[in-house]
Amino acid sequence: MNVRSRDDAPPFTTLDGSTIRVLLDARLGGAAKQSLAEATLGPGQATRRHYHGRSEEIYAILEGSGEIEVDGERGRVGPGDAVLIPPGSWHAVRADAGAELRFLCCCAPAYSDEDTHFE
Repeated sequence: MNVRSRDDAPPFTTLDGSTIRVLLDARLGGAAKQSLAEATLGPGQATRRHYHGRSEEIYAILEGSGEIEVDGERGRVGPGDAVLIPPGSWHAVRADAGAELRFLCCCAPAYSDEDTHFE
């Protein structure tokens, strides 16, 4: 069994502009078919609108609130909410101005920069 602590996952800024901590993927933890990361957006910060050609994503909101857009449909999100982002769906998320937004990103197959496409 491989238990990986959030504290052992150094944060970095991704192509979409969010701060990510990779919790598990093929390189870190041996997950062969998926990846799990924690993303953080500062107050009022948004990701760049993008899509993944192969990966299906699920965002699970941990803290904060904001607005998510998936293929032109917008909705409010907050702690306890989960959003499915099908492969090929344009999407972006923005934190509300009052606090940071923290959420888990699960990708299957695993996230890759090569599968991330921007406008």
